[in-house]
Amino acid sequence: MRPVSIYLNLLPQSSIAPSPRVSPPTLVNTQLQQVPPVVKEEEWSSEDSFLFLLLLLLLLLCSRPVRAILITPTKNKLWQLLRLSIPLSLSGYDMVVLMEGKRMPLQLILLLLACVTFLSCASDTIFYDAFDKSFEGSWIVSEKDEYNGVWKHSKSEGHDDYGLLVSEKARKYAIVKELNEPVSLKDGTIVLQFETRLQNGLECGGAYLKYLRPQEAGWKPKEFNNESPYSIMFGPDKCGSTNKVHFILKHKNPKSGEYVEHHLKFPPSVPSDKLSHVYTAILKPDNELRILIDGEEKKKANFLSEDDFEPALIPAKTIPDPDDKKPEDWDERAKIPDPDAVKPEDWDEDAPMEIEDEEAEKPEGWLDDEPEEIDDPEASKPEDWDNDEDGEWEAPKIDNPKCEAAPGCGEWKKPMKRNPAYKGKWHAPLIDNPNYKGIWKPQEIPNPNYFDLDKPDFEPVAAIGIEIWTMQDGILFDNILIASDEKVAESYRETTWKPKFEVEKEKQKAEEAAAGLSDGLSGFQKKVFDLLYKVGDIPFLDAYKLKIFDLIEKGEKQPNLTIGILVSIIVVILTVFYRILFGGKKPTATKERKETGTSETANNQGSSAEKEEEPEKEDAAAPRRRATRRET
Repeated sequence: MRPVSIYLNLLPQSSIAPSPRVSPPTLVNTQLQQVPPVVKEEEWSSEDSFLFLLLLLLLLLCSRPVRAILITPTKNKLWQLLRLSIPLSLSGYDMVVLMEGKRMPLQLILLLLACVTFLSCASDTIFYDAFDKSFEGSWIVSEKDEYNGVWKHSKSEGHDDYGLLVSEKARKYAIVKELNEPVSLKDGTIVLQFETRLQNGLECGGAYLKYLRPQEAGWKPKEFNNESPYSIMFGPDKCGSTNKVHFILKHKNPKSGEYVEHHLKFPPSVPSDKLSHVYTAILKPDNELRILIDGEEKKKANFLSEDDFEPALIPAKTIPDPDDKKPEDWDERAKIPDPDAVKPEDWDEDAPMEIEDEEAEKPEGWLDDEPEEIDDPEASKPEDWDNDEDGEWEAPKIDNPKCEAAPGCGEWKKPMKRNPAYKGKWHAPLIDNPNYKGIWKPQEIPNPNYFDLDKPDFEPVAAIGIEIWTMQDGILFDNILIASDEKVAESYRETTWKPKFEVEKEKQKAEEAAAGLSDGLSGFQKKVFDLLYKVGDIPFLDAYKLKIFDLIEKGEKQPNLTIGILVSIIVVILTVFYRILFGGKKPTATKERKETGTSETANNQGSSAEKEEEPEKEDAAAPRRRATRRET
């Protein structure tokens, strides 16, 4: 569905608008339900009708809203023109045609408007695919062996709208669409937008797009894989502790000739539901980047800011000297044992930490002759038990029922207590090191790969590719757009994504109501979970992100646990704050290697921006032996 907004108003020659206020035009959709009348005085000839139909056809083919108004003032007075044209322009009209008390033939009016409309549409929408027709012949499926996932042209669940569907679980997928001409990202605003719907959820997989730069000579689309170099990678990715909407720019270092991946810092999280969502990246000529999800801004960044991209696009002016070595006599110890300290004579290093409590007495009623566990009297040897193959059969053990009423069973032993004489191994106290020189660092030298720039040197986009590895099926891609106007992207969201989203949202509410959840409670829970996902993305909680996301996902599957999940996450956060304020052991989380940018030379163009993450395997826990009663 492509929206069109047009307002034609041919005022009589004797009239003029009395006020600069102009009512906004009626939005006319592709069914053209409302069109203000054009020239009432003249009857339409067949030629007029043909031109008008031609205009409507061009408007239908247009991929952006066009707002135009035609005015015929009585006299060419500057103040009248300003009164009309300025507020109209501020109201969002794209074209204002002013005529000095003259009547222009209808044919010329329609032709003029059609030409302006056509040129405007052609310039603002660069690429668009709604997948209304089969993708075969237009999009090329990779023939590489590892990409065995099957793409399908399928309807979105509950809609008549088609999209590009990931149809199988646990597969790699790759498909690419070559553009007619490479799209430059250097001139003006560029908008990248597409829809995805995770119809079966997303536990481990990607749903992002790669905007490929021009490939080497002889490259064929059927050879598309994760090694195919791209300019931008954008879209959702979720697996384990990873839960973010990627934006990765591959930028060429003009000094070294290497392409470096620059990752957007602290990107937004992926929506956790199964509804249709639209992802928008707006690249502005002032180096601003805006990430929108469902039309709502989630992240704003600057391409040249080191606070927004890792690594920064502009390298550091200096780097540590790789040839600089630490002197042998360099002492980095701030404290050293006191060489003059002597162990006290009464310090016993051999004293045990615990000793028997000599004052303890055996409780009355203790059953010394009764074991804590006995053979299950109701158990019987299985009929198919073979002593030769299975060994001698033994009845399983159960707790001794006599011990339940007694303070304890079995041989009584005195409990242990802390030894007041225990001091442990003696160590000399620490004193300031007189030879301390600080932590050694290599000296800084000029960075041979340093460069400065006013704007990123974006590589053009020659193709759009989807190259993912996912554990879930049902991922649907739709309405892929490249445009040079934010209004174009907005109009698509309003007419292609929003109607579907509203239907899905109502269906979700109905299902929640049928499950016994009130609208208020489900809405509250949704807000709570959305907030918790944002909390999990806070940088200082990285070590606990996986635990937090696991708790949130459990809460989403079992809404009655919302309060408990919230309390658990609050406990985790308070624990982190406590350790920050008062110290303590650092979490024994798996240490992840931080990627500061994958480089590739111009001659050997490199690897994928993201290493695909394999699904985590659950370790089978060994059965835990039942603990015996502790002596009292």
